[in-house]
Amino acid sequence: MKALGDLTPREVLALAIASEEEDSRIYQSFAEQLRPDFPASAGLFEDMAQEERGHRDALTAAYRERFGQHLPPLRREDVRGFVKRRPFWWDGLDPARMRQEAGAMEAQAASFYERAADLSRDLDVRGLFTRLAEVERGHGRRAEDLESAHLTESAAAGEAAARHRLFVLRYVQPGLAGLIDGSVSTLAPLFAAAFATHNNWQTFLVGLAASIGAGISMGFTEALSDDGSITGRGSPALRGLVCGLMTAVGGLGHSLPYLVPDGWPNAFAIATVLAAIVVALELLAISTIRTRYMATPFWRATLQVILGGVLVLLAGVVIGSA
Repeated sequence: MKALGDLTPREVLALAIASEEEDSRIYQSFAEQLRPDFPASAGLFEDMAQEERGHRDALTAAYRERFGQHLPPLRREDVRGFVKRRPFWWDGLDPARMRQEAGAMEAQAASFYERAADLSRDLDVRGLFTRLAEVERGHGRRAEDLESAHLTESAAAGEAAARHRLFVLRYVQPGLAGLIDGSVSTLAPLFAAAFATHNNWQTFLVGLAASIGAGISMGFTEALSDDGSITGRGSPALRGLVCGLMTAVGGLGHSLPYLVPDGWPNAFAIATVLAAIVVALELLAISTIRTRYMATPFWRATLQVILGGVLVLLAGVVIGSA
């Protein structure tokens, strides 16, 4: 594998052509990913991809004039120390992050060419590196111009609303579903065990098992229910992880008070009172999240979750006391 300084002028120009082609494909991929929800940003990356293809065509014309038709099969991966792009690194980025990464891509390429020009002893290669650096710096300025043209005030507001919607769909909704399930569904087995045994440690083990089991179940349910390709809800694995973790957290919250040692005076009463307080805080958190992200009136959200939670809790108490 050659270092950049060991390449001939012909190879450097061929490498620049291949790099411009790869960057144009990356920008085109950005545009394709963003088009359904962020059309303004998609248009920006469409134009940037077109700019890269234009620079590729100009470099190709210069290469053919100087070296003929044949391009050596040289890629970034074939040159030691050259900036590389991983084919999967952009998955899951939002428009703002994509724009930041695009700016970094251009700046990295320009800086690399400038450093290479300083290190090169061949005057022709040095001049070629310098010109390539100028081209990359021009890409960055052009990207800023394109951003100003595409992301108007109304377009930016629309994309902000789309980002909020996707955040709710991909993170808040699965997390909230998990928190509700973990906070409510585990109440019955936990309090049934508590009032059946009056033993804190055994009650905690039941709560721990119920929480972990519910977390695993809800995680798989969320991940397998929708792959995100039609609904746009994002990665099923990530949604499943969020849902599963929040389910386990919801159940563990009111299980942890039963770690109060059984040897303490009134240990069972203390643990049960603490667990009830935690349950109230969990239901309050659920109501707040629903009001904040689901536009549900706070009183309605509170009434709904309290009604459900109380019914499940009473079921556990009655069964455990039987």
